[in-house]
Amino acid sequence: MSRSAALSDYVIEWHGKPVQNIRKGFARAVASAGLRDVGMHTLRHTAAVHMVEGGTVIGEVIQFLGHSNPSITFRVYARYSPTHLRKAASILDFSAGPDNSR
Repeated sequence: MSRSAALSDYVIEWHGKPVQNIRKGFARAVASAGLRDVGMHTLRHTAAVHMVEGGTVIGEVIQFLGHSNPSITFRVYARYSPTHLRKAASILDFSAGPDNSR
């Protein structure tokens, strides 16, 4: 988004004024929605899971999340990929008979 599209000088604002406490507003929104055990990290995790499930390359998810250690991303999110370990699992699919060349 270009700077010309900004509604105020603040990254996060409410009625043209800077938000003083993001956590307080987030907690209020969670309560208003009737949710429990939802924190800001929940949004980050949900976004990552949707990206991986949608086929986003893990390297791009790593960059998006800003992980300095890619093994964290692989350990936590790779299992949500529809293609993760598919080749390994197909080797164990004996239903196709002895010539299982996929």
